[in-house]
Parts: sequence; C-alpha cells; structure tokens
Amino acid sequence: MKQEVIVFAEGQSEESFIKKIVAPTLHHLQIYLEPQLLQTSKNAQGGAVSFDRLKFNARNTLRQYPNVVLTTFLDLYGLDTDFPKFQDAKNNTDIYARLNVMEDALTQAIISHVSCRPERFIAYFQPYELEGLFFSDVEALVRTEPDWKKQLTRLQKVRASFQTPEHINDSYETKPSKRLENILSPSYKKTRHGPLIAEQVTLSKMEQECPHFKGWLNQLRGLAKT
Repeated sequence: MKQEVIVFAEGQSEESFIKKIVAPTLHHLQIYLEPQLLQTSKNAQGGAVSFDRLKFNARNTLRQYPNVVLTTFLDLYGLDTDFPKFQDAKNNTDIYARLNVMEDALTQAIISHVSCRPERFIAYFQPYELEGLFFSDVEALVRTEPDWKKQLTRLQKVRASFQTPEHINDSYETKPSKRLENILSPSYKKTRHGPLIAEQVTLSKMEQECPHFKGWLNQLRGLAKT
C-alpha cells in the first residue's frame, strides 16, 4: 500500500533536492514524497518560515489529507527564533542534542495543535543548511563544474575542520552555502548547482557522512507498509 508524504521545504533548491534526489529512492517502498513551498508572504513562497506559518499550513494539510504523513525539511541556519524550545536548545553545545530538543518540541506542538496521530508528523531540521550535505564528498562536488577542481584543496580543508558535514557552522560568513560562494569560481548558485552537486555527491555518500540526515531518511523508509 502506498504512503504519500508531503514535505514542507525551505526553498526552491530544497524542493528540487527532495523531488529529484530523495523521492526516487523511496518509490520501490511505495513511499511518494511531494515537496511543497510554504507561502511566506502574500506574494512569495519559500525562504524563512515562521512557526505560526508552519502551524497554520500543517493544520490545513493534515486535516485536508487524512491519509498523508507530513514532514519538514527546514534549515537550522536562519530559523525563526519563535520555534518551540529554540532558546533552550541553544544551550546544547552538541548539535545533535540541540536538534533532538527542537524536533521533539516541534513534534509535540504540531500534534497538539492539529490533534492528529503522532505518526503523521515527522519534524526535521537540516544542520545547518542543505549545502552542508554537499561537503560529504568534496572530490565529487568539484566535478560539477570543470574549473571547480582548482579549489579542491580549499574545500578539503573546510571539510577536515569539522567532525561531520552537519557540523559546518552557522553564521552568515561561515554557513555552508557562503563557503561555496566564496571558494568556487564560477560562483555557486543554489537553484542551478544544488541538484547537480547532489547527483555527483550521491545520496548514499550523504548518509554515510551525515547521521542526522540518515536518521530522517530511515524514518521515511520506516513508513513502508507491508
């Protein structure tokens, strides 16, 4: 029996990543992902999502489609501070402990707000950005553009400075996407290069290097119904 999963995505690059890279790997389990960008203003979709906006859309989606599962794919970098336990979670120096606090809090808040079964909502924050996953294999990353190979040593140095790609830190100048923009020439463009890099790096390599991301994928695979 098939299971439909709606994914609230951060922006166009995340939407494309889910649609082109992640979703096809789950079809054999009859799990079908549908990424959606939330309307963040009257005339715009994608970008930073407030907690109130997420609650509003989660309630409408889960009530309108009683058989779907809803999950999030939101960057931890730049996340609105109004999300549950945001400030408390910052007290954790370990990124995975911080994420566990925030995802548990978001799960409880959405389930309470919507009054749905717990298994219908899976909270996920990407540490710190989608681009962090691309550092899972910088040798593959630089194959995306011929001239990028000249910067392999600099990318290797960045990767070697962190325990995992998910630890690449979250300030404006040091977030993963900013590092790619500053290092690569021609410059990294999210919507153009994101899916191309992901194809080069591969999902399996991302799972090997990024345990939090792997955990989310395993939750989705666990939705398979026998």
